[in-house]
Amino acid sequence: MTENKKKSIIDFIIPPPSWKLPVTIIMGVLVGLIIYTFKISNAVSYLSDSPQTCVNCHVMYPEYASWERGSHGRVATCNDCHVPQDNIVRKYLFKASDGLRHASMFTFRMEPQVIRIKEAGIAAVQENCIRCHSNYLHPISLRSIDAKSIYDGSERLCWDCHRETPHGRVHSLSSAQNIIRPDIKPIVSDWILKNK
Repeated sequence: MTENKKKSIIDFIIPPPSWKLPVTIIMGVLVGLIIYTFKISNAVSYLSDSPQTCVNCHVMYPEYASWERGSHGRVATCNDCHVPQDNIVRKYLFKASDGLRHASMFTFRMEPQVIRIKEAGIAAVQENCIRCHSNYLHPISLRSIDAKSIYDGSERLCWDCHRETPHGRVHSLSSAQNIIRPDIKPIVSDWILKNK
């Protein structure tokens, strides 16, 4: 690399001395906003498999309550059913894309009152039903519910027959008005409360 190219790259990366203070302030504000957003959104909780993470969004209360009180509440977490489990890369890519969609919908108040599963979620749930229950299924049944043909619509899904497993038939906030929300960390930090 020539000396002129090195100098032009350095000049591009390092601002002139008169820009240092404003750029430092702007970068500090941006970093602060990002950290604050991660804190108030409880973003780190989405890396875990804890079902309590799902109720960061109030729309998920009925699903959480029906899962917790149902048969799956004793043996599986939300991620065991709703996130691909075949490898860690696919699992966290799915969590990232689905979580980003959920977070943006919740942030901009676009969440529906009735939750509907998307195609990628349908495929993940179907794969996980088969993964967990394959030893209970006859090989002929397994062929009819193969997870790979979900997208063409020709296949039967496990919940075509097992409709009420694990969340029941009714899915809305008004159907579960008296749900007791589990204890989760407060969104407002102790530091903010002390310094009001």
